[in-house]
Amino acid sequence: MTTQTILPVESEALRALSESNNEPGWLTEQRLEALKLASELALPKLEKQKIERWNISEYGTYKAGAAISSLEEVPASIKELVQDQAEGSLVIQRNSGAVYSKLSADLAAQGVIFTDLATAVREHGDLVKPYLNTAVKAEEHSIAALHAALWNGGVFLYVPKNVNIEVPLQAVLLTDDATATFAPHVLVVAEANSSVTYVDNYVSGELSAPVFHNGVVEVFVKAGAKVRFATVHQLSVNVTDVSFRRAVLENDGSIEWIVGEMNNGDTASNTMSVLKGNGSSSDSKVIAVGSGSQKINYTTEARHFGKNTPSQMITRAVMREEASAIINGITKIEKGATRADGQQTEKVLMLSPKARGDANPILLIDEDDVTAGHAASVGQVNAEQIHYLMSRGINRTDAERLIIYGFLAPVVADIPLEALRTQLQSLIEKKLGQ
Repeated sequence: MTTQTILPVESEALRALSESNNEPGWLTEQRLEALKLASELALPKLEKQKIERWNISEYGTYKAGAAISSLEEVPASIKELVQDQAEGSLVIQRNSGAVYSKLSADLAAQGVIFTDLATAVREHGDLVKPYLNTAVKAEEHSIAALHAALWNGGVFLYVPKNVNIEVPLQAVLLTDDATATFAPHVLVVAEANSSVTYVDNYVSGELSAPVFHNGVVEVFVKAGAKVRFATVHQLSVNVTDVSFRRAVLENDGSIEWIVGEMNNGDTASNTMSVLKGNGSSSDSKVIAVGSGSQKINYTTEARHFGKNTPSQMITRAVMREEASAIINGITKIEKGATRADGQQTEKVLMLSPKARGDANPILLIDEDDVTAGHAASVGQVNAEQIHYLMSRGINRTDAERLIIYGFLAPVVADIPLEALRTQLQSLIEKKLGQ
């Protein structure tokens, strides 16, 4: 199927940009091929929403940011996020490129690589090339193809075999120039029996015009490795956010996704774990708050190929004002994935008569010897609960707040990172106007 995709850049301009950034020839050709695909492919299909009606054409142009030498120089919009990172490992992207990158000496001595992806393709191409755009492929749809053609900045995290990292590594990705392309690509490779926690924040500053964030995350979890991937998106109403996250797991590998969807603009995300290896496991926690007239589409997936592969997916969303949400959970158990166990729960709480929510649990099972289950609910704040709390002397506003926090608590309380729990709690209060 073909579409009338209007490309944001011509091939010769893209080639010139790639060459001016000293990218290796294989990447230049990969970008050009992806650009060609983008003109031929259809848009991704969202459940019960038409993405073509969203603002998905405002790519802007590539604008490299000025490097900063100290965290004292970071923009005010992200100061709070990095204030405790002076001695830690941190990557900061501003608009089209990285402006700060630091890896602790101890981790560097163990062979860990943590830098922006644009630098990694030049300095560690042998490690990047086998993985880049292989989990989320350019040929999937036009948005994936345009990302493969235009991605910039980004993050590359490589953890060698048997290296266990105790302290989380952090990245902050900021868009504050509406004319600049903002399309970071995050690539994580955890070698056998390694472990790592990675945390990032997507933030926007003052924007004078619409921005389209077209983002991709690829995580490769080798045998026995453990990856905890936490991400919080808090982009403004001017930003349309479309993100595809995918992890590929080998034998006994594990991935824990922690996703905080706190945007104010239209948002679509797909977070998928591909359980290729026997004994591999996935645990996904997604928490979301929608406000204003936001349109939201969140999909969490687990695809089971290996034997003895457990997956757990929990999504809880609160919709206020006129926000609408489509929450999808998809568990796919392939033929041969014996003793797989796929469980999922999606719950949506609506705070106003004009808010909308739709929870869609889907089980696709091609194997007999498995366990699978799902639960889903959509509803308004319970009037009886509010009445009960008010009868105990609590005013209506506080009663509603307690109910909302109680609704989100099973996910928030289960997040093992205290700083992330605190941040999400603060963002929840801000989005709920409290």
